Amino acid sequence: MRLILTACLSLLCIFGLARPSVAELSAAQVKQLALEAILENPEIIREAIDLLRQNDKNAAAVKSQALLQNERDRLERDPNAPTLGNLDGDVTIVEFFDYNCPYCKRATAELNTLLAQDTNVRVILREWPILGEASVYATRASLAARKQDKYAAFHQALMVAKGRVGPANVMVIAQAVGLDTQRLKADMQGPEIDQHIETSMQLAQALNFSGTPAYVIGNELAPGMVSSDDLQALVSQARAAQ
Repeated sequence: MRLILTACLSLLCIFGLARPSVAELSAAQVKQLALEAILENPEIIREAIDLLRQNDKNAAAVKSQALLQNERDRLERDPNAPTLGNLDGDVTIVEFFDYNCPYCKRATAELNTLLAQDTNVRVILREWPILGEASVYATRASLAARKQDKYAAFHQALMVAKGRVGPANVMVIAQAVGLDTQRLKADMQGPEIDQHIETSMQLAQALNFSGTPAYVIGNELAPGMVSSDDLQALVSQARAAQ
């Protein structure tokens, strides 16, 4: 209530409905003045709420930009994160995803469409297995595939697989793309895999992402499903800002 009254008073001053001497009034008089003005002009409540929401939005934008600058190196230059697209691309997309997220599977098709249309985009993949142990298993296997230079093919195969992926079918898919499954199982325990998952968790928390998929494109955070057209618009915006 106090925040709404404060916003209302701000609006009263803006619209000239409060006297300049309002600062000299007691707290009780200020409150009474605001309440009387609200009764006479009930639309002030709606305008005050809009003002508060805009202030919150502005504050969140400032905070997100600060976080992005602090985490830029880990987001875009982590050698322990897989990369797709043009390694020398002028715009970088960072995607947080889970192999058992149905929206992530749809998002992969949209991202592939973008990469086919724009050959100057680099994609950093942050595996963020938040949907249970099956997702963790799939993530460990996919990251381990990097040691056999088959990450991209395995990643795409896991993303188009029907239903959930996990211990029951990940190795079947791995074998289908030509991976040595015995070596893969051994490599899944590597410390660099634990580090990738932990870094993804830290970054997602810092950026206030609450689910997958989620993207960082230039200076923009884009949580949720994003179409190829919207991805292109964000890429173009980031390119223009450079």
